[in-house]
Amino acid sequence: MTEMDPTFMDAAYEEAAKGFQEGGLPIGAALVENGRIVATGRNRRVQKGDPIAHGEMDCLRLAGRRRSYRGTTLYTTLSPCMMCSGTIAQFRIPRVVIGENETFGGNEDFLRARGVEVLVLDDPRCKELMRRFQEEHPDIWAEDIGE
Repeated sequence: MTEMDPTFMDAAYEEAAKGFQEGGLPIGAALVENGRIVATGRNRRVQKGDPIAHGEMDCLRLAGRRRSYRGTTLYTTLSPCMMCSGTIAQFRIPRVVIGENETFGGNEDFLRARGVEVLVLDDPRCKELMRRFQEEHPDIWAEDIGE
């Protein structure tokens, strides 16, 4: 873990909290390069009616076109689903920092097998916000993960 990881996770968490306040899923992300935030995003599936507007996808979309993702880190409050993990692998994002993977076990092994450095912070704020959402909106959560 680097000394800046908690700071950049704060940015992702702020996006997750905004999503929750908007009535959407509380999953946020931040793309960082050379110690600065390139873009942040949040899950906007509910807000936009877009089935692939996951937090990581929204963040990458807002970062815009890039020749390369070398030297970047993607911070996400929740372990990435297969769609987001596939995008991380496709763009060769070398490092992913995950807020938590307890409320949803994602695809860390898939990412590691493709050379991605994966760090799980086990952030209690991320867990609490996601648990609250899952309890209050089980139908939307099930829809998000394809159940």
